[in-house]
Amino acid sequence: MRYFKATSWLTALFCAIGFSVYGQTGDLQNLKTRAEKSGYEETSSYQDVMDFVNVLAIASDVVHLTSFGKTVEGRDLPLIVLGAKDATPEAVLAENKVRAYVQGNIHAGEVCGKEALQMFLREYALGQHRALTDSLVLLIAPIYNADGNERVDLKNRPRQHGPLKGMGQRPNAQNYDLNRDHMKLDSPEAHALVGLFNAYDPQVIMDLHTTNGSYHAYHLTYASPLNPNTPEKIDAFLREKWLPAITRDIKQKYGWNYYYYGNLPWRGMNAERGWYTFDHRPRFNNNYAGLRNRFGILSEAYSYATFEDRVKATLYFVQDVLAFAHGHASEIRAIAAEADRQNLIGTTLALRAQMAKSGQPVDILMGEVVEEKNPYSGEVILRRQDVSRVEKMYEYGTFSPTLTGIVPEAYFIPPTQNAVLALVEAHGIRHEKLDAAQILALEQFRIDSVQVGRRPFQGHEQATVSGSYEKTNIELPAGTVKVPLDQPLARLVFYLLEPQSDDGVAAWDLLEPGWREAQDYPILRDPAK
Repeated sequence: MRYFKATSWLTALFCAIGFSVYGQTGDLQNLKTRAEKSGYEETSSYQDVMDFVNVLAIASDVVHLTSFGKTVEGRDLPLIVLGAKDATPEAVLAENKVRAYVQGNIHAGEVCGKEALQMFLREYALGQHRALTDSLVLLIAPIYNADGNERVDLKNRPRQHGPLKGMGQRPNAQNYDLNRDHMKLDSPEAHALVGLFNAYDPQVIMDLHTTNGSYHAYHLTYASPLNPNTPEKIDAFLREKWLPAITRDIKQKYGWNYYYYGNLPWRGMNAERGWYTFDHRPRFNNNYAGLRNRFGILSEAYSYATFEDRVKATLYFVQDVLAFAHGHASEIRAIAAEADRQNLIGTTLALRAQMAKSGQPVDILMGEVVEEKNPYSGEVILRRQDVSRVEKMYEYGTFSPTLTGIVPEAYFIPPTQNAVLALVEAHGIRHEKLDAAQILALEQFRIDSVQVGRRPFQGHEQATVSGSYEKTNIELPAGTVKVPLDQPLARLVFYLLEPQSDDGVAAWDLLEPGWREAQDYPILRDPAK
């Protein structure tokens, strides 16, 4: 991880491009985002964002700028740190405060988070929100998919209401969806992100999006971690306290409705009319956070609200989520720490899951849109109408296991499984090497069948494995890697290494070639005693 602080050489750079540093740093009230300057017809380029955050870092001694990695095309990924003496992990951890990470632009056509975070940073530099950092350190990454951001096209997200002059693309420069890459880590961006999680260890992880789909009446919808292996107290705190408090406060202050993310059944789903969430697998940011024992929070501003309203809705959400975290920092810290200490060996966790139907119908606010014409593309875009009608329907907002397994004492990975070992290292999972060959009584998974998806996804053939464990006495060679499960990341380890997991190394076909044709799954385990 590379760190830098904005320095005087940037002043010359800004002058060279006609950017008045003195005027901006002397009066940050005049510092505007590209969206604000264009009347919300445009979104910020990568250079716009870097210029903006560099000005803040130069002008304010409480705004610290660093980079947490690079993109495919070599762009620095900016990270702004508030509430610590500098931007290094050592300084952040030394504060002994709750750490909250907030990112925008994981999908570079969903740009409201990128703009909202710049505005939040400006507000902080001007003296607002300073009380937050009495109990929090804030880690802000406004432009995660920086390469995708530069591929602006009027055809991207064509029915979304602005920015009218176009926005970036969903995937990164490799054509990977970064919000499907948290387990396999194919992209340098995802590698950098989990490196940030390992170094700074934020207890709160926010991921800011724009939704589309159903015509509902919510300015913003949200989700907590959806994987059923999420620690119960994290799930309960988010669903019973944190998110309901945000919903009430936003309604009281702004008159806007926020609710849990959902859509009506999509085409071909063949399901009853209801309010359906998305996915439980930890390839998604909020679900991955849950398997790290952290408070994952997803936001989805409504695509058919105006771009300006989406930015405001996201900014309000960020402000309120962080204000709640500030007021409940001791509880957040305690719940996360308790989850880290929990010994899961011998407990039952999910390997696959399906959406669960609510016990009773709930009230969902449905809305309406009208068609307008984008003056730059000539294409139809949709605009939200200030209409709301209550419709009762069942909610499918949580997941229940369809296949479970018992958490073992440890896994043993052959030294030849290079990709798997690299993932274990990258995720920050505790492990150790056997110095000498050992004969151990373990369990090995006997593969009965491997079903492969009809087409590759994200460059991989998705696999579904069936079979069962059998006891075996086996000699493990020196260099075999042992991964114990008495560690904070046990939930993540279990989901990554179990052969029947729907988002692990087998599901992504990350094992060495030939494993699908073999009888034995190459990773062994020491069962719980």
